[in-house]
Amino acid sequence: MFSFDHAGVVFFDVDGTLVPDTSSSAFLAGFLGHREELVRAEDAYACGVLDNRQVSDLDATGWAGVSEDQVSGWLAGLPLVSGIAETLAWCRRNGLVPVLATLAWSPVGEYLTDRFGFHAFSGPRLENVDGRFTGRVARHFDEYDKRDFALAQAHELGLAPRRCGAVGDSRSDLPLFASVGVSVAFNASAAARAAATATVDDDDLRSVLPVLSRLVTAAR
Repeated sequence: MFSFDHAGVVFFDVDGTLVPDTSSSAFLAGFLGHREELVRAEDAYACGVLDNRQVSDLDATGWAGVSEDQVSGWLAGLPLVSGIAETLAWCRRNGLVPVLATLAWSPVGEYLTDRFGFHAFSGPRLENVDGRFTGRVARHFDEYDKRDFALAQAHELGLAPRRCGAVGDSRSDLPLFASVGVSVAFNASAAARAAATATVDDDDLRSVLPVLSRLVTAAR
């Protein structure tokens, strides 16, 4: 055994990674009534036609008048990949701090953090007045903000970027993949696969653990 405060930190993406085959925004848009429009916009983002600000502005309008309680109820049915709790338990046993690094809306990050015990989460924020969303974005957040958030988290934990890992699947993960020591393209796009240090295809998140174990070995 070895002693440490933290062996490292692992940043987990949400959409397409913890939420398989779709995004949390598309899932929620199914309740909000604009899923088809949002999916087209997300596809345009993935291809580089739209930026994250444009997609967020479009999505936010559908939230107007919706209450926080309604969204919390919907999130209870959010589809999730198998093995999240077990993967985070393994991380904690091995001194790896699990953090959500995501472009998902803050209610999603808050829900997943409360449910699974992530150390922190990132993401854009919707304007909210008296418990209801206004349909406007309070804070935009793109793939470079995601990278900067992750590196700031590592700094707060006293960890160099080489002691960080990232698990993701798409365009929003590329700047972060380029900044950490270990990156896992999980059920990922071609661009994410090309940028990652390892590729894993599976329906259970625990399949990334052999790659993340490199961070533990490097800390010995």
